[in-house]
Amino acid sequence: MSTDRPRSGPSLDYHLVRSAQGDHEVEGILVEEFTRHDDFTTTGLHSAGWTPTAGWWSSASLSRGLRTDPAVLARVVPIARAEAVAAYRRLAGGHLPPETVLRTHFRDHQAFATAPPLRLGPTQPPEGFHERRVYRVLFAKDLRPDQVATLRTVWRTPDGGTAGSAAGGHHERGGHQFVWDLRRVGHTVAWGLDVTVLMRTGAAEAVRSTLTDLTNLLRQHGLIALTTERFC
Repeated sequence: MSTDRPRSGPSLDYHLVRSAQGDHEVEGILVEEFTRHDDFTTTGLHSAGWTPTAGWWSSASLSRGLRTDPAVLARVVPIARAEAVAAYRRLAGGHLPPETVLRTHFRDHQAFATAPPLRLGPTQPPEGFHERRVYRVLFAKDLRPDQVATLRTVWRTPDGGTAGSAAGGHHERGGHQFVWDLRRVGHTVAWGLDVTVLMRTGAAEAVRSTLTDLTNLLRQHGLIALTTERFC
C-alpha cells in the first residue's frame, strides 16, 4: 500500500482566511490537499497560504492550528475554487494559478500518524461482494439545524434513520453499495461521516469518487475535513 500520494486533477481544497479582528475582512487564501493510502485513508496534508503582502508560503503549523485552535478555526471558511479565483482577483488583481502550479507551493508537508484499519464488528461481506469496508471522515466546525435539514433532504434520509444519526443516505455506483450516516462524535471534533462500502472487484475509483463527493458536499455546508480513517 503506497502513501503520500496526492491525487491528480481538481482535488484541492480552498479556504478564505478572515481577519483576526472579527470584521469578516478577507486576509488571504489557504489551499490544501490530503495525501492518502491507496485505500483513500489519510496519511498527511499539503498546504499553502497566500496574502497580498507575503505572497505564497507553506506552513504545516497553520493547517494544524486550523484543526486544533478554535480561534483560528473561526477565521477560516471552506470555499469552492471559483470563489477562491474571485477572492484572489479582488485582493491582488490577478488570476489564480492552475492547480498544477499551486501544488508547487506545497513545501511543508504535515504527516499524520497511521495505523492498520481497526477491526470493529463483522468484516465478512455478504454473498456476491468481494469486501466490506467502513470509513469515517472527521470534520471540524458545526452545522446549523437548517443545514442538517437540507442534508436530510438531499440524501433523502428516511424518517427515524439510524440511532444517533443526524442525516444519512445510500447509493450504488458501479455495482458497489454505499451507505452513510452523519453524526456528532467526540468532545472536540464536531462531526463524523461513517460510510459503509460493499465492494465488488475494481472498486477503487467508486470509493474515491463517493468519499470525495460526500466530503465536498459537507465542505459546501461549512465543515472542514480533518482526516479519513478505516474501521475495517
